[in-house]
Amino acid sequence: MRILVLWDIDHTLISIGGLSGEIYAEVFHQVTGRPLDKLADMTGRTDRAITAETLRLHGIAPTDEIMRTFAETLAEAFSARQSDIRTRGRILPGARDAMETLARRADVIQSVLTGNMNPIAVCKLVAFGLDDFVDFEVGAYGLDDVERPPLVKLAQTRARRKYGETFNASTTVLIGDTPNDVAAGHQGGARIVAVASGASNATDLRAVGAELVLESLTDTDAVVRAVLDVSRS
Repeated sequence: MRILVLWDIDHTLISIGGLSGEIYAEVFHQVTGRPLDKLADMTGRTDRAITAETLRLHGIAPTDEIMRTFAETLAEAFSARQSDIRTRGRILPGARDAMETLARRADVIQSVLTGNMNPIAVCKLVAFGLDDFVDFEVGAYGLDDVERPPLVKLAQTRARRKYGETFNASTTVLIGDTPNDVAAGHQGGARIVAVASGASNATDLRAVGAELVLESLTDTDAVVRAVLDVSRS
């Protein structure tokens, strides 16, 4: 029986500072012809939700056509700024060692559960050389649904189809840094390893029900134990 580990990306594995906001602003102007006055809250949310709310904040209906155009333009913009992602961003402490160690285990499959749409998730992890550790085909992404909880079942289904194994709440581990990640695990059917590496501290994460909280990913052995122990609890 293998364990499906689903990593959040932003502020769990990497940080790219304010670059995401800059790119959103550029794309908003390119697509709408108007300056971006206000960007929707991005913390722990999907690109689909962020884009739709940002458009509504400017009195623009998020029709299928404009959402599709925005998504395509956003993916292109992130790809064009990959060198900036690499130079202005950083891998968070311990992330590479944790992923590399888990990747060596035959009983672990690593992928992502992220608010980023697929091309942006790939772009970010490639920029920092983390892409070899995950199977992008079984991940779940920011255009798959507005909210995060349904993404868990989607990733489990994709993993079952590819690997011929059933993944459930006892064999799926979601690692993330926000209350929305905790909610996704609880509501979607995954165990949670919360990491206090983003805007939410350990107290905040426990307050929303995270059973296991790490201050960071710097203790590789602790990360591996958390993944294995949580999945078998």
